[in-house]
Amino acid sequence: MTILKSVCAAAAGLAFISSAAWAEQGTVTQIDRTTNTIAIQRALSGTVGVNGSGGAAARQFKVQSAGSLEALHAGDQVEFTVTQSGGVDTITKIEKKK
Repeated sequence: MTILKSVCAAAAGLAFISSAAWAEQGTVTQIDRTTNTIAIQRALSGTVGVNGSGGAAARQFKVQSAGSLEALHAGDQVEFTVTQSGGVDTITKIEKKK
């Protein structure tokens, strides 16, 4: 019985983690206001010059609120919060860094 409780607790914990929101930073590379999507290249951490390719590829995200894209342009530095549901990464909050 204790093994079953442990397995259930672990499964519940993983479900919570997979739906949790996390904050990130990056640079806007593309905005598509017709489909409410944005491509962001995440900020790299680590030593300068470690990655010879010039950085990671930009990643596509859905945006929960279309209005939040109006003030953004390619090249803007942003801080954003992402949630994942059903395998889709959705930005719930995005702010232009000053």
